[in-house]
Amino acid sequence: MPASPMSQPDPAPILLALDTATERLHVALSAPAAATAPAASQAVVVAQELPGGAQASAGLLPALQALLSDARLAWSDVSAIAFGAGPGAFTGLRTACSVTQGLALGLGVPVIALDTLMAVAEDARQRACEPLPAGKVVWVLQDARMGELYVGAFSWDGLRWAVHTQAALWSLGEPRARWAGRAEGVRVCGNALSACPSAWEGLSPDDARVLAPDAMPRGGALAELARQAWASGQQLDPALALPRYVRDKVAQTTAERAAAQA
Repeated sequence: MPASPMSQPDPAPILLALDTATERLHVALSAPAAATAPAASQAVVVAQELPGGAQASAGLLPALQALLSDARLAWSDVSAIAFGAGPGAFTGLRTACSVTQGLALGLGVPVIALDTLMAVAEDARQRACEPLPAGKVVWVLQDARMGELYVGAFSWDGLRWAVHTQAALWSLGEPRARWAGRAEGVRVCGNALSACPSAWEGLSPDDARVLAPDAMPRGGALAELARQAWASGQQLDPALALPRYVRDKVAQTTAERAAAQA
């Protein structure tokens, strides 16, 4: 996505971040310490997790308002709004993008489009028992429903992530076909670890090493990616913000659902 030709970024922004691409709603506020807690020595991040799905659209704005109110900040203090652009649930992506665009246009601020799969990788890194060495690649596998997975891979350089393998749709059998018996096991994370157990049949712990079994695009990860994107000038005009779809088909027919159940 092209960056918007806006003014030089504020080195100490107040950023709101949100993601509704999964079954949970994640929101976060990142602000300079002086704006929220004068005694603190660094930026403050406050995050919240709520039920998603059909409830995401109803809970999103109140959740963002609560973050600002608790930090004694107003909407007019916000520098930019970041959103998880996907891939993920079709309705969830539309909700996140439309709410972000509406707020940003009303406030006159830019938006930041975040990679939802990268946010899962960052959450896994933050929650892992051991530090992730520089140069390692993490594969993110998210449940895409309809017997498929959203998959992407990201390389960690010690400070930030870079895309290693672009997001794609895999069948449930693809992880086994690619990784079974490899000389060096891959690092994996994402909700497919629990939502799609058949995807791991035939894989040993040596084939696929789980970095964090409960990794999600949580607020702390969204805030970190948003700060990095802001610092590197990746702001967008709200009109240019779009969801990132990896599949065109968003639902199965009645016959397809019946066949899958059989």
